[in-house]
Amino acid sequence: MVRFSRNATGTLFVGGALSLTIVALAYPTMLGFNKVSTAQDRVIAQTQWGPLTEQDRDFVVKVRAAGLWEYPLGKVALEKGTTPEVKEAGRHLIDGHAALDAACRKIAPMLNVTLPNVASPQQQGFVNTIETSDGKQFDSNFANILRTTHGSIFNTIAKIRSTTKNSLVRSLADMANNTVLDHITVMEKTGFVNFDQALFQQTTPPKLPDTDLTPPAPQPGAPMVVLTPPPSPTSTPIAIPGEQAGAGATPSPTIG
Repeated sequence: MVRFSRNATGTLFVGGALSLTIVALAYPTMLGFNKVSTAQDRVIAQTQWGPLTEQDRDFVVKVRAAGLWEYPLGKVALEKGTTPEVKEAGRHLIDGHAALDAACRKIAPMLNVTLPNVASPQQQGFVNTIETSDGKQFDSNFANILRTTHGSIFNTIAKIRSTTKNSLVRSLADMANNTVLDHITVMEKTGFVNFDQALFQQTTPPKLPDTDLTPPAPQPGAPMVVLTPPPSPTSTPIAIPGEQAGAGATPSPTIG
């Protein structure tokens, strides 16, 4: 198991985890498509909320996948964090990703998007590495890794928000933007973030095989994993366009 020094989070491992947040983690074959990395703007479905592209679908899956490993780390931070700031950051991860998870589970069937139930092998190893550190080592690993990954997905959110023609995806991007900015802020407030290293790892992620980057497909008939919100959640639920007007019925998308 790779361990991190107190002042550095380990370039290879953090970079590997970072790339998980950036790359597409959808299941194109399950949806009847072949993954085409050079055509992410290709329309794959026509829905009542606007056309759905490959990158739109991948974004919904990325948000779900992020919660599957960051939400558990929030709980670990409450147990092992050595400062009030680290514990507070853990609370924000739990609250924010529970709300984002609920949003993904709500809109995924509306857009015919298949969601993962388990994080990818690399993500699972990432969680294990943080869980096995202790004391100030834990605080440093936790803050630096989460600051790096959130900083990267922040750029992805901006791209999706500025380009998508699908109103459901726009709503998710709005919610994710607020949540990720909040998480970046609380990680920085811990005082453990090495900005030079975090920014370097954000911009130079290593290339990893697809088998490391892709979470396993959900088992047929298996219940969907639910990230339970805290007793007093503060995150704002996703705003579904037209929902109050009765326009929230599940559509039958035309797959293109």
